[in-house]
Amino acid sequence: MMTFQIKIEGFADADEALAMQEPVARVLCPVAEHNGPCEIPWAFTLTDNHDLVLGIYTTRQRAAELTADVQQATAHPTALTKAPPGHFDDLADQYRIEHPST
Repeated sequence: MMTFQIKIEGFADADEALAMQEPVARVLCPVAEHNGPCEIPWAFTLTDNHDLVLGIYTTRQRAAELTADVQQATAHPTALTKAPPGHFDDLADQYRIEHPST
């Protein structure tokens, strides 16, 4: 398990990028109101170039699958990379707290 980021590119402005958060969130968590934690901790940020960046804490294989799912849901170019140090660091802690038996 490690922290990855999926960059979603090609938005005209910040508002357009931010509007895509909900469809992307439904890829990760199809039921918005559910009991218990999400299977995969996730968070968003926005770059200065209006790219939406999704941080996830999961396996490399699952991250690749999610990248394909996000690209299909958004119809925007996506790129999967390991998250740089200092980006989305809290997701690993969130996973450990929410999934103590794993």
